[in-house]
Amino acid sequence: MEKQKLWIEPVGSMIVARLRGVPTEEILKECQERILALVQDTGQGKVLYDTLEMEAPDIDLVLTQQKLQEELRASLADIKLRKAIVVPDSRIAYLSRIAFGEGNYRVFYSDLTAAIQWLEE
Repeated sequence: MEKQKLWIEPVGSMIVARLRGVPTEEILKECQERILALVQDTGQGKVLYDTLEMEAPDIDLVLTQQKLQEELRASLADIKLRKAIVVPDSRIAYLSRIAFGEGNYRVFYSDLTAAIQWLEE
């Protein structure tokens, strides 16, 4: 049985989004919609993206994520977002920086603890 590719839940004072395997446009859009709903419901703007088990997407998908991030910022203009992205390697780190563009975020290499501490600062 295949592992669930997307898991999003509020955990403590943050929202955790875990992505596994090869992401698709549908998974990215669902992730965005669920994060948006949780941020609006909770008023919590700290988001931890755990991509440790995600495979690198192609550049078209990275650009789709970039567009989704712009839409998220516009939708949540009244809530300050802070995002930590935990990645397994430099390739996904580079693609994440392109995908997340400008904004209050930081990329962490395989260090969930440091990412959580940074979000809680």
